[in-house]
Amino acid sequence: MKFVFYTHSLVSDWNHGNAHFLRGVMRELIRYGHKAMALEPADAWSRRNLLASIGPAAVERFADDFPDLTSRQYDARFDHEAALDDADVVIVHEWTDPTLVARVGRMRKQGGEFTLFFHDTHHRAVSSQGDIARLDLSGCDGVLAFGETLRQRYLRAGWGRQAFTWHEAADDRLFRPQPDIVPTRDLIWIGNWGDDERTAEIGEYLIGPARALRLRGTVRGVRYPESALAQLRHAGLDYGGWIANADVPRAFARHRVTMHIPRRPYVAGLPGIPTIRMFEALACGIPLISAPWEDTEELFRPGRDFLFAHSGAEMTQLLREVLEDEAQATSLAASGLETIRSRHTCRHRVDELMAILANHGTARVRDAIAAREAAQ
Repeated sequence: MKFVFYTHSLVSDWNHGNAHFLRGVMRELIRYGHKAMALEPADAWSRRNLLASIGPAAVERFADDFPDLTSRQYDARFDHEAALDDADVVIVHEWTDPTLVARVGRMRKQGGEFTLFFHDTHHRAVSSQGDIARLDLSGCDGVLAFGETLRQRYLRAGWGRQAFTWHEAADDRLFRPQPDIVPTRDLIWIGNWGDDERTAEIGEYLIGPARALRLRGTVRGVRYPESALAQLRHAGLDYGGWIANADVPRAFARHRVTMHIPRRPYVAGLPGIPTIRMFEALACGIPLISAPWEDTEELFRPGRDFLFAHSGAEMTQLLREVLEDEAQATSLAASGLETIRSRHTCRHRVDELMAILANHGTARVRDAIAAREAAQ
């Protein structure tokens, strides 16, 4: 089958974590023998910022890191009808322009044989409900929500015909342990500043404990204001800016522990949804300590796969324990990796998507899945 993904950007993941997941899903679809391509706006702010801050080399290396992936840019003159003419499944991400969401929906309602899903991996359903409410989802066959609480939000609001939970996950062909690398530093945190959505949390759970323990640490990510950079320097943390996803596994391997700091809108309004970096870090086999969030869907085994810190003081204590107790660190890393490999890889998500399509896809899609299963 042919899958088409409308995304803000596949090429750039500058402050755009959904690119991580789509890359992994597309690679798994291709591995299974399907066709997969992305369509992204030519003026995407993520791509613009990546070019402005890093330069053309950052965009150009996408083809080297992911040679099997294809993304086409579109502008106002782009023929979307022609691009989707032979598509079997079309997945439109939540950051897509509302007029384009409606246009693709009209194509589906006017006889399009493709299955159309709307894909939401953000918190605007609770933080900016009007934006989502104004979207025309009447042409969509369903909504793919990256957490059960978000799915329930869509159902209660009546947005879309039906909604399915489709969590993000780790591309474990990319995110995997690097046993050839010996850690030489203590702590790494990979995450964007996030405006005011986790400013206080970064101070309490990262900067404060690192300063108190005098850790040799590294921070990677974008949109850090000068005031934040000053705090990092004062804590003795090295700031490295944007990091290409392909470089992340080796960056984790050079450090002995990492942490998860969720954004406040998820903790407060959409419990149960971790950031994708948590999946990716555990897939790399690095011990992880998390700031508070509710694992309402039992995605992980808290206390075994990772540790919860409920205050800055507790984060300080747990960091000290993990860095001093090699057996505990090894156990956490092994358990977290086991859970990812058994439940949370992009292979699992592709299988879940196929199950959804087998039951809720168009006749053409259901027939294609049935024929494929019969041939196996």
